[in-house]
Amino acid sequence: FSAREAAVLRALGLWLLPENEEGKHGVEGEATVFYMVHCGKALYNNLLWSNWSPVALSKMVIIGNSFRGIEERLLSRILERDYSYIAKVLKGVEEVALPSHPRYLDTFNDTSVHWFPLDKLQELSPEVWDFVEEPMYQDCEDLEIIRKGE
Repeated sequence: FSAREAAVLRALGLWLLPENEEGKHGVEGEATVFYMVHCGKALYNNLLWSNWSPVALSKMVIIGNSFRGIEERLLSRILERDYSYIAKVLKGVEEVALPSHPRYLDTFNDTSVHWFPLDKLQELSPEVWDFVEEPMYQDCEDLEIIRKGE
C-alpha cells in the first residue's frame, strides 16, 4: 500500500501488518477481515494453518481468490500435497463470488468473499483438525510468496 492508502486505512480504523508474516497471522480471538486479492495460494494456506481451529477460523473473513477456483484449476494431488489446509477446509467454507465489472473482467474475475461458519467447521471429521504441521512447500513448483528474508 502507498503511504496515502495506509493513511486512509488508519483513518477507517484499520491497520496493516508492519512486517512480512508470510500469511502466518493469527486472529487471536478477534474478528478479522483479510483483504488478499491476487495473493498466492501459499499465503492463503499459511493463514489457514495459523488459525487451524474451528473457533479461530470462524472469526475470519477472507476477500480474495476463489478457493473453489483454486480447487478447479489444480490437480487434487497437488492441492492436497502443497496446499493441504485449503484442501481440508473446502467443506467448511462458504464462498460468494463478487460480481464482475465489465471494465475489469480479467482483473477481479476470481474474487470471492469467504467465511467459515462454526457449525460447518464442527461437522468436519476430528482427523481434519489433528494434523497441524507447518507448510514448507519443498516440492512446490510455482510458489507465489515473498519469503521474510527476500
